[in-house]
Amino acid sequence: MVTMSCRGCGSGDVVPVVDLGAQPCADYFPPADTAGEDPRWPLELWLCRTCTLVQLGPVEPQLPEPPLAIESATSLAHAETSVKEILRDYPGIAGAVVHEFASHHGGSWLDHLRAAGCRTTEGAERADLVVDVHGIAHEPVVGEMLRLRAERLAPGGLLVLEFHHLLPLVQGNQFDTIRHGHWSYLSLGAVVRLAAMHGLLVRSVRQVNLFGGSLQVMLRDESAGLGADDSVHQVLAEEAAAGIADGVRLATLHEHAQRSATALRDLLASYRSEGRKVLGYGAPSKAPVLLDLAKVGTDLLPFTVDAAPGKHGRRIPGCGVPIRPIDDLRAARPDVVLVMTWDIVDEVMSQLEAGGGGWGATYVVPLPEPHPVN
Repeated sequence: MVTMSCRGCGSGDVVPVVDLGAQPCADYFPPADTAGEDPRWPLELWLCRTCTLVQLGPVEPQLPEPPLAIESATSLAHAETSVKEILRDYPGIAGAVVHEFASHHGGSWLDHLRAAGCRTTEGAERADLVVDVHGIAHEPVVGEMLRLRAERLAPGGLLVLEFHHLLPLVQGNQFDTIRHGHWSYLSLGAVVRLAAMHGLLVRSVRQVNLFGGSLQVMLRDESAGLGADDSVHQVLAEEAAAGIADGVRLATLHEHAQRSATALRDLLASYRSEGRKVLGYGAPSKAPVLLDLAKVGTDLLPFTVDAAPGKHGRRIPGCGVPIRPIDDLRAARPDVVLVMTWDIVDEVMSQLEAGGGGWGATYVVPLPEPHPVN
């Protein structure tokens, strides 16, 4: 029997709850003409019954790939807004020493913080503000990485963690966000427990829309004697009501994912039978799981497009759908556009419809069930 230790607290009381089968590595986009089958690894979620951290199982794919994505306008705007809000709520940070743990998603706050007079740390210097925006989920041992962030924090300092929230993942059937390379799926409850192990207390939280629903969590040294405010209690109550620390409740994700994936295939097949041309927008890291579970290949989706030049001429692993420049989509003028970057669908539609350049296409998002959007 396969066992593992929790990536957060080290407990051995970790059990599998969701099995999405053998899946391609999410950030591996091979050249379109690469011969042979794309490699696959098991993709499973496990639950720690001690700290309630939800995490990937013990298999660790070894396909290092440089990030090929580019930042969306939505992500860039979010970074600017977040810094303004932090400076408003914590005015003492203006001009302070800051340290940022980089993320594969980008979204850096440093330029905006420097514009406010802040300076970055030098060497092992500790910081008044430590920022991790969607970085910690990429770390295989989340507990150890949280310890490093705590150690970077100067006495009285503020640690800001932002991450995709497990609650909307479960409630919104966001199964395609489960992927190799995202080692942990954080709830606020798990963060509270893990933070306490490193002398930190969650002071407040802010719910943000980025990536389909994220949490921005403000943490302080627990020796400061500051308690959690109402925003923390509200989110913890919502998590408890949804049962996201319950292995039985989490296990329903598998059924919901299969139902949604089947519905997507059926919808695309119906468009094909009606003679409607369907093409994709986006080749995000969540696309391989989405299309693989839906059993969608080039017969239903001849190609997709992406804003990142580094992905052009490559393919989505597993399904083999080619990735082309956005101008190829405009030239093809499909009847239906499947938006796989569903978390920024408004940005995508605005981009394609800008200046009256649209052609009357129907835009479809795949989750929580596939449906057209206006």
